[in-house]
Amino acid sequence: MKEVNFYKLSETEEELMNVIWEQNRSFRSTELLDFFNREKGKRWKSQTLTTFLTRLVDKGMLDVKKDGRSNVYIPLLSIKEYRKREAQSVLDRMYKGSVRNFLASLYDEKVPPDEMEELKKWFSDK
Repeated sequence: MKEVNFYKLSETEEELMNVIWEQNRSFRSTELLDFFNREKGKRWKSQTLTTFLTRLVDKGMLDVKKDGRSNVYIPLLSIKEYRKREAQSVLDRMYKGSVRNFLASLYDEKVPPDEMEELKKWFSDK
């Protein structure tokens, strides 16, 4: 998978990517338009979907290939990698990249003892 910069996704972009990630395959734009209008109750026009897909291509989440008169969108980043990068972005932005600062903020909110034990075990296993 090619290396991409991390860009936070909008709610709608994430909704689109979740469908693509769940199916773990490439999609034609017409397939996505039909799915979202039929299954998700959207009333999107083709141009609306194309705008979101173009943003996802620009953000490095999807690649696009022409297949006849259709565009085929191919996922470039797995959901696991996206979540990892999103978590790192939050950690960097809000806690200066420090896991300690992050955990301290949780502790200030009084993490339940059972969850604290799970965290301790998780760290000791690393």
